Amino acid sequence: MSGHALLGLAGAEEVERYLGSVGEVFRVFRDQDSGCVSYGVRLPDGDRWFVKEATTDTAERSLDRAWAFHRAVRHPVIVPQLHRFAVRDGRTAAVMPWRRGEVLYHPTSRRQGGRAEQDSPMARFRALPLDRVCRALDRMLDAHLAVEAAGHVAVDLYDGAFLYDFDGDELHLVDLDEYRPGPFVLAANRLPGSRRFMAPEEFRRGALIDTRTTVHALGRSLRLLLDAGDDESAWRGTAAQRAVAERATRADPGERYGGVRELAEAWRAVTSGAYDIPLAAGRRGPHAVTGHPA
Repeated sequence: MSGHALLGLAGAEEVERYLGSVGEVFRVFRDQDSGCVSYGVRLPDGDRWFVKEATTDTAERSLDRAWAFHRAVRHPVIVPQLHRFAVRDGRTAAVMPWRRGEVLYHPTSRRQGGRAEQDSPMARFRALPLDRVCRALDRMLDAHLAVEAAGHVAVDLYDGAFLYDFDGDELHLVDLDEYRPGPFVLAANRLPGSRRFMAPEEFRRGALIDTRTTVHALGRSLRLLLDAGDDESAWRGTAAQRAVAERATRADPGERYGGVRELAEAWRAVTSGAYDIPLAAGRRGPHAVTGHPA
């Protein structure tokens, strides 16, 4: 190994032990349904990093896919994988900047994340002023313009991918490990993901998965995050915004918006006059590295 303790690391047999030898491990996420164990580590220079280690073969395949995705797609909203190193059993660990915030939904292998609990991150996000919610949603759409431009499609986008900094009013996207080049034909019985965010074609072997599938996932995100509750009965947005979300999530892909750009333009057209917020927020440039508890 030479240079940076993490970004110059070629391999570590015992990840947690190594991290403790070069810095302070201040968070450990062991009980993850992804099959990964993740660590927050602070180096002596004060920089904080997020290290994600694959502990199963399935998790390794996901990390490999994520590594390819992050080589193809860069956007200030998407927390990048900057480096990876070898660990035991032929697996790897990925190094990312730590971003400050809370994931809106945090299921583990033993329990669900509790979206509806009053003090949960999701409930607190849904109670924010509308301009803040819409600014976060615009950042989500802007990031997916970069995904679409790179020829990739969203897979397994759900509220566990949204990292929100309540103090700094910043949204970032994390754990986009299942995103992949598209379009492609589904060779399995279903794709991974949360049913409440997934399009019908994601459950059909032989179905075409393309940018209209991404549109559906984004439409469901708009619908669920701009609602005051978890049963979709307390819409907070305008009728025009709801119409955009409903078109994006139609069962027939041909009836949805033709792509992310068309969806983003439709959403911004009905949102720009409704709230006093700057749109295309994700184009403001890189953000400071602060934290990433996902």
